[in-house]
Parts: sequence; structure tokens; C-alpha cells
Amino acid sequence: MKNSTRGNVDAFIVMDVMEAARAAEAEGRHIIHMEVGQPSTPAPASARAALADAMESDALGYTVALGLPALREGVAKLYKDWYNLDLNPNRVVITPGSSGAFILAFTALFNAGDKVGLGEPGYPSYRQILKALDLIPVGLSTKPENRLQPVPADIPDGLAGLITASPANPSGTMLDHAALEGLIDTCRAKNTSFIADEIYHGLQYDGRAISALEVSDDIYVINSFSKYFSMTGWRVGWMVVPEDHIRTIERLAQNMFICPPHASQIAALAALDARDELDANLTTYRTNRQLMLDELPKAGFDKIAPPDGAFYIYADVSEHTDDSRAFASEILEKADVAVTPGMDFDPVRGHQTLRFSYARSTEDIREGLERLKRFMARR
Repeated sequence: MKNSTRGNVDAFIVMDVMEAARAAEAEGRHIIHMEVGQPSTPAPASARAALADAMESDALGYTVALGLPALREGVAKLYKDWYNLDLNPNRVVITPGSSGAFILAFTALFNAGDKVGLGEPGYPSYRQILKALDLIPVGLSTKPENRLQPVPADIPDGLAGLITASPANPSGTMLDHAALEGLIDTCRAKNTSFIADEIYHGLQYDGRAISALEVSDDIYVINSFSKYFSMTGWRVGWMVVPEDHIRTIERLAQNMFICPPHASQIAALAALDARDELDANLTTYRTNRQLMLDELPKAGFDKIAPPDGAFYIYADVSEHTDDSRAFASEILEKADVAVTPGMDFDPVRGHQTLRFSYARSTEDIREGLERLKRFMARR
């Protein structure tokens, strides 16, 4: 049986690194995980308890396609709490993770063959999902002086859409209000749809993250319960769309997904009220971030993007290698630390970069940094 050309997407390299780390652990080795972009903490206790209660009293069958009304209302309230925005809950679409939101957004906004811009370095699955939908990803090579974020001058004519991320993966840098306004205004002038990935909101260390919805309502904003809410494997996210797009998204969601997982929606609703527990996780990330900023340069990794949020350090390692994938493999083999090659995030320059995640426990981060320093001293 033949394959479609739409299936010719690249591997998600970090998943390959995770598998190599798993195989090493199966051999009895103790691996420090700095590759994986997920919290090491479980879903909030109240979320787990809410699901346990629901399992005893509810069949947990299909929900409506756009998600539980109570959860949509809860997300809308979050925008009031975090950004002082009065958001119509009808504009909130609950999705099977942010990945489901990207599929819905790209399908609703773009036609086959359309060009969609994305900053590089950036989340690799944007590129691969676009390819699988017969869309053309256009990498925008961002500059260190712009903190590895796109600026209006980077946006060419002829794009049907632009995707931004703030805080970004892999750099952790954020866009302030003026930067978002400049990008959104430029996209409006060029008739380019604007999609903001805000999945790492809630995980910022100096000031607050600005939502693109503070600048415009005529955009798509995508978020998830994966990162701040510590619910990666539950596969529940959300999207905020303009009011005149709701029915289009609803029809697509009905046919593509039927609905997001009911069980995950129950847990997510309870997680919205677990801020104290979740902010305690943020305190751990803050400690880990400072450790990384202090200790990575001692291992020779001193060319890093300034991480405002998320839980990553993105480092230029051109002084050490021209092959980040081989370098990451060497670090795993000789230091028992798993890190992610930058080739995942930037197909042009990523062979000279690495991403280090600090989402694990502080004890793990300390040990991992010591291993990295010993490895680099011997190399």
C-alpha cells in the first residue's frame, strides 16, 4: 500500500531522545532528564480527586464538541484573573491538547498550498502539522538581538498566517505588549491570520505574560493544561477564536474529534482552582532556572537566550560541535544526562544548539549540572 506525501514529516527528535534515555534506564543507568518538556509533578491533587469522584457517578461519555460548558466558563474566568479580560465563554473551545487546537486552527484558517510563517527556533510540530495538512511552513530566522522572537520586518508578503509563541519553546523568551501589537498590526495590514501559542503562560519569572488577546480579538490564541497545570498526558487544551469563527470550529471539531476526553475535562475543571499548588511548582522552576543560569556557564554553555518563562535554556554550542544530535548522544552516553538537539527547533542553525529543560526536581537539576560540568571538563 502506498503512502501519501502528506505523511512525509520529520521525526520529533526529542521523542527519539526520550526513547534512547528510556533504553538506557532499562539497562539500569540513572538518567537525568533535561530533554523532556513536561513537568515532573502530577496533575493537582484536587483534579485527581475530582476525576475519582466522577468515575463513581458518571459514565463519562461524549461531551459536546466544544467542551464542557463549565470548563469553558472556567477558562474565560482565568482570562479575567490573569489579564483582566472579559472573555465570552462561547469563544473558548476545549481541544484534545494544544495539538488538537493546532489541527483545528490550521484547517479552519488555511487552504492547501497556503504559506504559514513561524519563527525559528520554534516548536517543531508546527512545521510538521502544517506539512501533513498540505500547507507550506515558512521558517523566519529570528535574531539573537531580537531575543529569538520574530519582528515585523521578518514577516514577508504572501503569508496566509503567522504563528508566534510567548514564552517560546525552546528559548523561553516572551513578547511584550508593544511587540505583539507590532506583529498583529503588520499581519492585519498584510491580510495574514495571527495565531498566538500561549501554552507556557503561568510559567514566567519577571513580570507577567501578555496575552495577544489584550491587543486584538481578531486572532486565534492556543493554550493547554499541559504545562502550568501539570497535565501533559491528559491531553486537554483550549483555543480562543473570534465569535464569527465559533461555528466553523464546532463543525470541524465534531467531525475530527467528536469531543475532547471527558475524563480530562473533569480534571481540568478542578485544576483551575488549584493555583496554590501550581504556583508552588513555579517556585521550584524559579529555583531551577537560577541554578541553570549560574551553573551552565561553568560547564562551558554560556551563550544562552534570556529565558523569561517556560522551563528551558537554549544554548549556542557552536564552540563545542557542528552536530548537535551527535553531541546530545555523547552527553547521554558519557554523562547520563538527556538533552535535546537544536535541530528539532531550527533546521538551519540547530546543528549548533542544545535545549536544556529544568522541569524536573531541583535535586535532579543539581545532579544533572554536576554531571555536565564533569563531562565537559573531561572532553
